[in-house]
Amino acid sequence: MVSLIGAAAFGWPLLASHGSAVAAHSTDAPWLFAALLPLLVAVVIATLSDTGVDAKAVAMLGMLAAAGAALRPLGAGTAGIEPMFFLMVLSGRVLGPGFGFTLGSLTMFASALLTGGVGPWMPFQMLAMGWVTMGAGLLPRPDTLRGRGELALLAAYGAVSAVAYGTVMNLQGWPYIGGLASNIAYDPHASLSTNLARFAAYCLTTSLGWDLPRAALTAVLAFTLGPAILRALRRATRRASFDASAVFEDAPPDA
Repeated sequence: MVSLIGAAAFGWPLLASHGSAVAAHSTDAPWLFAALLPLLVAVVIATLSDTGVDAKAVAMLGMLAAAGAALRPLGAGTAGIEPMFFLMVLSGRVLGPGFGFTLGSLTMFASALLTGGVGPWMPFQMLAMGWVTMGAGLLPRPDTLRGRGELALLAAYGAVSAVAYGTVMNLQGWPYIGGLASNIAYDPHASLSTNLARFAAYCLTTSLGWDLPRAALTAVLAFTLGPAILRALRRATRRASFDASAVFEDAPPDA
């Protein structure tokens, strides 16, 4: 449900009627943010109910969100260098899609507060990062996929998801330049096919130079730092015993 609402929010300008006030996301961001927060809480509650995790898992969620938020200012978005992406991919791999989606969204929310990047783009960033982290949790999990094979898979996914994140976020910011006289600008009076062609040209000419460095950094960090991070995350989840339930028994007579 959250993803469907997010997809509608991103794609609505392409389907809006001519002259619509929502074409440039000028008024829908606060409403999207208001709808997103309770839905994220619902995702967490559903994950807790389905998998039996407890407060220790929520504590790990908060710790990883804080770590991801702290990593974001290191690159400050310069040339697309954002080291937080590799941590989100590795965390989503270990924690699974439900917690992964929540982790990505909360990390982006916390980092926006930390860096002062609060604006109409923030709820869209939360959704896009949630999809990135959720996708890592949905990757195949065969028992034989360990070591370099798993690292290669995560590195490839990190590179693809980093480019996909930039493309999806372009869809949020692209309508803002609709008033510019340009062949790549959003035209609220054009057909869907025309706007899609303009959007593809916009991505190639304006953001690909940012998306490719982000993809390369994410892939390199996932492959080089992945073994240590994955080992630490898996050790933490085992020691926390998220899926273990307490059982009380009578003490033996000679205790």
